[in-house]
Amino acid sequence: MIKLEALTKDYGNTHAVNELSVEIQPGRVTGFLGPNGAGKSTTMRMILGLDAPTSGQALVNGQRYGQLAYPMHTVGAHISGTAGHPGHTPRTFLQALAQSNRISRNRVDQVLEESGLATVASKRIGGFSLGMRQRLGISAALLGDPQILILDEPMNGLDAQGIAWIRQMMRTRAENGGTVFVSSHLMSEVQQVADQLILIGRGQLIANAATEQLITEFTQQVVTVRSPQVQALADLLGQQGVQVQPAGAQAVRVTGLAVEEIGALAFAQHIELHELSAARGSLESAYNQLTRESMEFTAPSPARS
Repeated sequence: MIKLEALTKDYGNTHAVNELSVEIQPGRVTGFLGPNGAGKSTTMRMILGLDAPTSGQALVNGQRYGQLAYPMHTVGAHISGTAGHPGHTPRTFLQALAQSNRISRNRVDQVLEESGLATVASKRIGGFSLGMRQRLGISAALLGDPQILILDEPMNGLDAQGIAWIRQMMRTRAENGGTVFVSSHLMSEVQQVADQLILIGRGQLIANAATEQLITEFTQQVVTVRSPQVQALADLLGQQGVQVQPAGAQAVRVTGLAVEEIGALAFAQHIELHELSAARGSLESAYNQLTRESMEFTAPSPARS
């Protein structure tokens, strides 16, 4: 478990992280979200002892990271876009890490195989693509078979196969009782893999909730209804004071009524329905609503031609 207690990091008069108190529990994947400049990377760096807090503390299984004798056995982390010196090979890079933390050489071969890098284990890292370097960084995080994983934007540069691999890896480790703490700007991927979400903005906690709870609470369900009597249907639904928008031939999208309510209204007026389906709310919509006031960097919407 990771526990943050009033964790604070100041740079002059700027609060990069401001009294952040949360617990990242085992047995789940916890997504860590927030706008650029929100303090996500700074928080992760303080957990790993790379930055010193101004006040408060970050504990890993009840200890500060610096108190762990061989930390890679407890915590695996990848918080930068690249890993390893360009002149090294994946094997020599991982062997050096393994030796420093009393990890067997056999484990190096295992993680190279798991990450899909076994066939390039003797090639220079300098010739690797961003995706291959990401795989190498994640391999390093897995090297000590830790119970806790901290990953900052791990899907950057990965192809579809790589994303599927890391998604499955995170889910498997959480299901086996591990703690997985991952930051990403890829909302669709976070929605698929995260059980819990922690949102911060301007260094402060915005939300800490189960993924489904957050989506349900901060998004509206949109129902697609298709009917050969679409105009009569639209008029009927419009009388209920809800939002009704065209959705192609003989169809409308309805916001503000549940599937059951729409079906009952149509049945009472003898309106024939050919489709009645609800679209699940998106994490992106909930995220945009929750972080609207915390954006430091925004661009104007493009003008319509």
